[in-house]
Amino acid sequence: MITLKDVSKIYQTGDVVVAALQGIDLQIEKGEFVAIMGPSGSGKSTTMNILGCLDTLTSGEYVLDGTNVAKASKSELAEVRNRKIGFVFQGFNLLPRTTALENVELPLIYAGVSGRERKKRSLDALESVGLGSRIDHKPKELSGGQQQRVAIARALVTSPSIILADEPTGNLDSRSSEDVMSIFQRLHAQGNTIVLVTHEPDIAQYTRRIVRFRDGKIEADEAVKDPRIAVAQ
Repeated sequence: MITLKDVSKIYQTGDVVVAALQGIDLQIEKGEFVAIMGPSGSGKSTTMNILGCLDTLTSGEYVLDGTNVAKASKSELAEVRNRKIGFVFQGFNLLPRTTALENVELPLIYAGVSGRERKKRSLDALESVGLGSRIDHKPKELSGGQQQRVAIARALVTSPSIILADEPTGNLDSRSSEDVMSIFQRLHAQGNTIVLVTHEPDIAQYTRRIVRFRDGKIEADEAVKDPRIAVAQ
């Protein structure tokens, strides 16, 4: 599903050179639920941006679902993002003046899906995260946890190969965080591949594998021995 081989990422501003990633190797199989952790500047966010085709690597190889992304053009990267990747962000990234249903429909509009099919798939996605009764609500009318569930539905609606979640519980209280993690655990049980960046050790314990970064390298890669089970409220 995901292969990073000897991947490096170097940023240069004037005479300042920063090696954000230094020859990392990472393999994630279809259906895995992986947490990426590490202190600020460790390379975890750079890795997430590369996995999401939001940034390019300086050297190495990135294969996603059989596609060698490292050699893709900008337009090809955009197509990969639209077809294969579902994003969930800490800040929700919902359009404030549109309803939950309209927010979920957005990726399908960009994909050219017809109105009737778009609405059906979006309704199904919202139902799957427990928001079937909130489809006409705008973000300001929803709690933080509900807004994040809308964002998860939006990530799911294109049936992506992989879901990338960047600090998805960072703006949530503990109860809402557990609700969100219960959804991710259910999606994982259904066979979805999920990669989650978090700085919270207790959130990482809901996943099945933790990859720890430090100074642009992978410091540890280990299975979660006794994963926590999230219970929706």
